[in-house]
Amino acid sequence: MMIYVALLRGVNVGGKNKIKMAELRDLLESMGLKRVRTYIQSGNIVFESNDNEESLQIQIEKKIEEEFNFSVSVILRTALELEKIVQNCPFSEKEMSEAEALAVGESLYVALLLKSPPQETIERLNKYKNEYETYKNENREVYLLFYNSIRNSKLANQLQKLGTPVTIRNWRTLNKLNTIVSTMNI
Repeated sequence: MMIYVALLRGVNVGGKNKIKMAELRDLLESMGLKRVRTYIQSGNIVFESNDNEESLQIQIEKKIEEEFNFSVSVILRTALELEKIVQNCPFSEKEMSEAEALAVGESLYVALLLKSPPQETIERLNKYKNEYETYKNENREVYLLFYNSIRNSKLANQLQKLGTPVTIRNWRTLNKLNTIVSTMNI
């Protein structure tokens, strides 16, 4: 069986699209997914399945809409893909340390996209880069580094215009999910 991480977009944010994680676990287990685990309330799920990514994405989105009466985008990554995301951060230790020292809250985030957009679409983000916020694109991920805050970020707001569903997670969350995945491999 393959270990997957499912990241739901816009769940339990600002009092909207509320889903209790215990109910979500039950729902996913009823679909035949195995060893389902959730992390915090923002829709981070680790599970095992023999199905492929595209099939799982469609099934999970459909089940959530049927059960909770709203639609959400589901972004999936395999355990190996998540490990590569964490291991291959394109920002240097120096860049991350400088940002962390200045940032209000978290400084490093990753936007996970359903599909990799064309390069010219990604390059539209360049006009939103500045001394306080920057990005580096790697396939279906956009790594974001903030020297102030993600709140009110013009760069982060542009990610929704890339023509593909996207969800953003902070670096701490991705590392925790990677740790959960690694314990499942034992």
